[in-house]
Amino acid sequence: MAGFSVPGYGPERASWTRAFARDSVVRRLDWPMLLSALALSLVGVVLVYSATRNRMGLNQGDPYFFFVRHLLNTGIGLALMAGTIWLGHRTLRTAVPVLYGISVLLILLVLTPLGATINGAHAWLVIGGFSLQPSEFVKITIILGMAMLLAARVDAGDREHPDHRTVVLALALATVPMLIVMLMPDLGSVMVMVMIVLGVLLSSGASNRWILGLIGAGAAGAVLVWQLGVLDEYQINRFAAFANPQLDPAGVGYNTNQARIAIGSGGLTGTGLFQGTQTTGQFVPEQQTDFVFTVAGEELGFLGAGLIIALLGVVLWRACRIARATTELYGTIVAGGIIAWFAFQSFENIGMTLGIMPVAGLPLPFVSYGGTAMFAAWIAIGLLQSIKLQRPLSAS
Repeated sequence: MAGFSVPGYGPERASWTRAFARDSVVRRLDWPMLLSALALSLVGVVLVYSATRNRMGLNQGDPYFFFVRHLLNTGIGLALMAGTIWLGHRTLRTAVPVLYGISVLLILLVLTPLGATINGAHAWLVIGGFSLQPSEFVKITIILGMAMLLAARVDAGDREHPDHRTVVLALALATVPMLIVMLMPDLGSVMVMVMIVLGVLLSSGASNRWILGLIGAGAAGAVLVWQLGVLDEYQINRFAAFANPQLDPAGVGYNTNQARIAIGSGGLTGTGLFQGTQTTGQFVPEQQTDFVFTVAGEELGFLGAGLIIALLGVVLWRACRIARATTELYGTIVAGGIIAWFAFQSFENIGMTLGIMPVAGLPLPFVSYGGTAMFAAWIAIGLLQSIKLQRPLSAS
């Protein structure tokens, strides 16, 4: 009969078949990476809920306040990832000057009366009741901008490796936003950006002299920043507490000491979800953001915390595979920058809860509560997926 179709046949079946054909976008996505990142975000939803459900002064009297928002942030992040895949990393390459300009403008606005201090860091814009941390997006534009410069002549076939002049331009591009972020001061973000720059240079095939020189310059810069008093007192105290945890156990060393107690009390299998005494008793500050890993350590134990680390490891492993398999230097550099970003930030966040790294106020990718950080992380996943999709099918 005219207009009649049986479900599973006709146009519907053809569309379904195309969607799952070998050369389709759905089939060619890196599903281990995507599912691992999604699992981290969903685990984060549960951990954030556990950390905030009893904190009535923080959750505005609604135990599901952070639960709903973290879930919403994950959904928006997935949409941003899909949009990034749709645009493609090559299209974004042409838009780098505009994206770079916008990101620099946003971090400059933080230094104006529009900027706000949240959790001790003057790194936020609060507009219309919404808070935004522009430095998270700067991480992406530094990666894209440096990759565009370093890969231009190599991908065109003019050179095998970036020349010294190109490396200088790339470093200058990264230095401008890093100096602005340091003025906030947001030391944690600057530390991540430095590692991103190192990861980008290593991925680009630049001379090892640049790598060694940058490490030396970074060490000299850290001493200079300390001597000039650029850091706020609370940041200096954090490093002092890291060097000597017993220096002020009721003050600057309190967070780290309570984090250790929470993780140590979890044992192998944990105290049980929503049963952690440190978490329920609200002994660990900022537990839904910087110290969310302590909830996993206490309530899910070594096995649960180990699962989070394993999922992060899968994301990094798949990113490394993508970086190695792509045939264009631009894609390799972008993937390398993202790998350096995720690897260092994860190590720093988990390390500071264990007392092996100084407290730097960095979220755990995909797990910690925070919209801007979640959005930036999922955009990075979108870039990685785009790099995988836009290489020849035979290399997939």
